[in-house]
Amino acid sequence: LVSTLRGRGVVAPILMLTALGSLRDKVDGLDAGANDYLVKPFEFDELLARLRALTRTFTGEGRELPIGEWRFLPESRAVYSPYEGRILLTDRENALLRLLAENPLRTFSRRQILDAVFESDEQPGTVDTYVHYLRRKTDPLIVSTVRGAGYRLGQP
Repeated sequence: LVSTLRGRGVVAPILMLTALGSLRDKVDGLDAGANDYLVKPFEFDELLARLRALTRTFTGEGRELPIGEWRFLPESRAVYSPYEGRILLTDRENALLRLLAENPLRTFSRRQILDAVFESDEQPGTVDTYVHYLRRKTDPLIVSTVRGAGYRLGQP
């Protein structure tokens, strides 16, 4: 169940509360995506403490896509710089960076990016403009230009 939820993008904190207490059960539960694991019987105070710990560390920002040393959280339209902290993106900047970050080895032509990210009436120059905006807000190396082919995720 936990791995299915994580596979569907559910980011809510998960505390597994179970009678299965072998080391293998614990490892399997945590590897499946649980944030914590508590075996029955348990002390109520321990359960409350673990729930408090989970809510302290839960950001609700969704899954993270790493870009070099940067952290990109597309669900919250935020990218975290290792130098400057949180940078908020517009919807279009976010959609463009998400497309590239989800396909880090693929080069996209302007037409492919237009079709995936922008409205159908936009011009190819719009892609160049938004690549410029991303580079200006984040790092010039976050998007690489592949001469004659288009753009791909860079290595800031």
